Amino acid sequence: MQSVLRFLKQGRGLPTFAAATVAVMVIVILWGAVVRATGSGAGCGANWPLCNGVVFPLHHPRLATVIEFTHRATTGVCSTLYLIVLAWIFFARPVGDRARKAAVWSGLLIVTEALLGRALVLHGWVDRNVSDMRAVMQCIHFTNTLLLLAAFTLMWWWVRERSEEQKVDSLTRTLAAASVLTTILVGATGSVAALADTLFPAASLREALAADFLPTAPLLIHMRWLHPASSVIAILFASWLALRVRTLMSRRLLLLIAAQVALGILDVLLMAPTWMQVLHLLGADLFWINLVCLSAEVLTSRKQPYRVLIPETV
Repeated sequence: MQSVLRFLKQGRGLPTFAAATVAVMVIVILWGAVVRATGSGAGCGANWPLCNGVVFPLHHPRLATVIEFTHRATTGVCSTLYLIVLAWIFFARPVGDRARKAAVWSGLLIVTEALLGRALVLHGWVDRNVSDMRAVMQCIHFTNTLLLLAAFTLMWWWVRERSEEQKVDSLTRTLAAASVLTTILVGATGSVAALADTLFPAASLREALAADFLPTAPLLIHMRWLHPASSVIAILFASWLALRVRTLMSRRLLLLIAAQVALGILDVLLMAPTWMQVLHLLGADLFWINLVCLSAEVLTSRKQPYRVLIPETV
């Protein structure tokens, strides 16, 4: 028993366990995209947290019920893993440690994520609902999801072995903050664009582009252009940041940017099939995790009054 407590207190397995929690969180996000793309958001009826009024819908469930219930079940697994990480961090890390702060923020964001999911189900902003309020709630919900993934990522990142603190100038710090904020905007608008593609599928790319300019088109269609426009801005900020902070992580960020541009173009050309939307979202999640880690290193570094490049990391 003493050896187990000593192992937990030293936190030697904590980074690996926290990383696994982040990976499960990504799976939950991807499966949420499947729920939306297949119109399975109402698979459990107007019930939350129960599914069709029961804990386990075992009696001849519809496919939509299976998809939605799986999403809720994986969310429960992810929340359980988080609680273990939370307890472990508070046991292994000292008072005031930044990993503790990330863990607390993760808990708060899990609560808001659950409340937003509840609102979507109970108000019927799922399945084939095309109301303007659903578009607004979609943006809010996915923004909270990105913040939650960021908090989970920082829990993992800050329990790792810390490298020597570097000095970073003000411009690089500004670029890091701008990259994070604009990427959140890209995520929010991207969730709306994906929803529009699901609810209003077009027969061809020309037809889809023409619909964007129709005055009678619903709000979801009119908001679709915001995603590529905000993506250009975020790419510029993130690329500039990566070129100033020349580390292995920044090079990985540039590769992820290139991959996301290619996936985004393919998503448009292929008319956004479900598998392509999930693949594009996976790339976005990996990009976001890398950006959060890089920005955290930049924003928590000591200030430097002039331009300094962070040395290469091994």
